Amino acid sequence: MLSAAKRRRLKDSQAESRLFNRRALLALAVVVLIIGALLGRFAWLQVVNHDDFSARSERNRVKVRALAPTRGLIFDRNGVLLADNRLSYRLDVIPERAGELAPLLDRLQGLIELSNEDRERFIELARYRRPFQSLQLRFNLSQEEQARLALDRWRLPGVEVVPVPSRHYPQGALLAHVVGYVGRANAEDQAQLDEARRGVTSHVGKTGIERQYEQMLRGELGRERVEINAEGRVLRFLDQSTPAQAGVNLYLTIDLDLQRAAAAAFGDGRGAAVAIDPRNGEVLAFVSMPSYDPNPFVNGISHAAYAALLNSKDRPLYNRALQGGYEPGSTLKPFVGLAGLAKGLRTPADTTLSTGEFTIPGQQIGFRDWRTGGHGRVDLERALAESVNSYFYQLGLDLGIDQMAESLAEFGFGSPTGIDLPGEASGILPTRQWKRQRFSQPWYPGETVIAAIGQGFNVSTIPQLAVATAALGNGGLLHQPRLLRATQARLDRPASPFQAAAPKVIGLGDESDRQAVIAGMHAVVQGATGTARAVGIDAPYQFAGKTGTAQRVSRSRDGAEQASGVRNQALFVAFAPLQDPQIAVAVVVEAGDSGSRTAAPLARKIIDAWLLREAAVGAPATLQTRRGQQGGGDAG
Repeated sequence: MLSAAKRRRLKDSQAESRLFNRRALLALAVVVLIIGALLGRFAWLQVVNHDDFSARSERNRVKVRALAPTRGLIFDRNGVLLADNRLSYRLDVIPERAGELAPLLDRLQGLIELSNEDRERFIELARYRRPFQSLQLRFNLSQEEQARLALDRWRLPGVEVVPVPSRHYPQGALLAHVVGYVGRANAEDQAQLDEARRGVTSHVGKTGIERQYEQMLRGELGRERVEINAEGRVLRFLDQSTPAQAGVNLYLTIDLDLQRAAAAAFGDGRGAAVAIDPRNGEVLAFVSMPSYDPNPFVNGISHAAYAALLNSKDRPLYNRALQGGYEPGSTLKPFVGLAGLAKGLRTPADTTLSTGEFTIPGQQIGFRDWRTGGHGRVDLERALAESVNSYFYQLGLDLGIDQMAESLAEFGFGSPTGIDLPGEASGILPTRQWKRQRFSQPWYPGETVIAAIGQGFNVSTIPQLAVATAALGNGGLLHQPRLLRATQARLDRPASPFQAAAPKVIGLGDESDRQAVIAGMHAVVQGATGTARAVGIDAPYQFAGKTGTAQRVSRSRDGAEQASGVRNQALFVAFAPLQDPQIAVAVVVEAGDSGSRTAAPLARKIIDAWLLREAAVGAPATLQTRRGQQGGGDAG
C-alpha cells in the first residue's frame, strides 16, 4: 500500500479541472461585465447623448468671435463733420514669429518713434497674451514711418502694419469741450462694458458728447465663426458671420460758424461763453477758452504732453463753460429786481436814493456804489441801466435772503441746468440753511446786501446765466439746454429730430413787471446812460443786456496791489432781438477789466455773428469795425 505522504503528492486531476473551469467562468463573467459596461457607456455617449456632446465638441472647435462696429459720426446743426473715423495705420507684433522682444524693439527704435511708455506698455501686454496673438505696439504711423518699415520688413518677422479706423476731430481745439474725445479703454472701462464687448471695444468716450452718448455712438457688435485648435489659435474662417452695425450718427445744435466766431472773440483771453436759442433751449455755441487739441488723446497722449496741458497756468483741460463757477455780480440784478416786483415790494416807479454809500440801519459798515457820490434818486430802469448798487442793497434787505433765493431758484440758479454733458457744476444759491449746514454759522444782514448784487456766497455757472436770461426774454419758459438736435441710423436715411422735454413755466408776476426789467436791460446797452451803451448804441437791432464785474483777487501772493484788468472777472448777459429773441448769451472773461469794457464787446460779436451772419460774410471789415468799439462806465 502507498504511504500517506505519497498519496498526498498525487494530483487530483478532476478536482483541479473543476477548479480551473470555475475560475475561468468567473473571469469570463467579469470580462463580459466589463465589456458590457463599456458598450453601455459607449452607447450612452454616442447614442443617447450624441447631440449634447457633438455640440460641445463643435463649440471647442468653432468659436464665435465678436466684430467691433464703426463708431457713429458727429455733425453740427448744418451737417458739418465734427468727429469722424479716418483710416490710420497701426503697428502690430506677433511674439512667436518675432522672437525676443527686447532686440526687436531696439531695431524698431531706429525706424519709428517709440517712446519708453510705448515699450513698457507693450512688454506688460505681452505678459498676459498668448504668443500667437497680435499685440498693438504703435498707433497712427506716419507715411514716412510706414515707408521705413516696408523697406526693412525682411528683417522684421512678426511685424505687421495694419490699417484700422481711428477717431479724428477735424475741428481740433474749437470743439474739444463740447464733442470731447475717445480714448483707449482701460481696465475700469472694460469692467463697465457688457461681457460680449470686453476685449473687443478698444476705445470709449472719455469726455463731452462722446461720453454722454457712448451707448448710441458705439453701435452693435457683429459675429464671425472661426475654427480653432486646442491652444485657441485660429485655423480658418468659416462662412457664417453677421456684420457689425455702425453706431448712430449725431447732429448737434451747435452752429460751427457761431462757435468759431465766439472762440475768436476771446483772442488770448480766458473765459467761457454759452449761446442758446430762447425759443427751444438749443445750444448754439459752447466755448471754453483756452482749449486743447483732443486728437492726441485718441490713441494715448504722451506723459510729457499731458503734463504740459495739466500744469499750464491757463488750464486748457478745464471746461469753464460746464464746470466753472463764478460770482455773477451785477448780471444777477435783473432777477433780483423782478423778484422785488413779483413779491409786491417794489413798483417800477419806486425810487431809492444813491449817495455813493449804503449803510444798514443800526450798523456803521458802509457798502459802496461804483460811482463816487452816487447816482441820486433812481427807479428800477435807471438802477439797471447804470447798475446802481444801492437800489439793490435796499431791495435785498427788504426781500430777505430766503425770499430772494426762492425767486432765483425759479430761474435755475443753484441747480444744474441738465445740459447733456457729463460733469456739470451746480453753483451755489446761498440761504440761511445752506450757510448753517456748510459753516455752522448764522446768516447776517450784510451777507444779504452783498448777495443782492450777485457777490458774496453766490456762485453761478455760465449755462445757468444763459438759461435764466433766455427765460427772461421769452416770457418765462425755462428750457433745459441741449446739444443733441437729431439722430441718424445711417447716412442714407433721414435724421430723426430729438424730442426735447417740455419747458418749465416760471411765475414772473405781471407781464408789466417783466417788461419793466427788460426796459432796464435795454437801457444798459442802448440807453443814454447805460453801462454798455458803447457796444449797443449802433447795433442794427434792438436788444437787452446786463454787465457784471466781480472781484477775483485784489492782491498778488507777495501782497502787491493787482491791476483792475487782473483782479476782476467780467460778465455780460444779453438776449436779442428785443421782441421775439432768437439768441441769449452769457459770457465771462477771467482776469477781465469790467463787464462793460471786456465782456460786453465780446458778447456783441457773438450776437452779430448769429443775427447778421449773412451780412458778416459779405462785409467782414465793416462788422469788425463796429465790433471793435468799447466803452461804457466801470459798472457792475
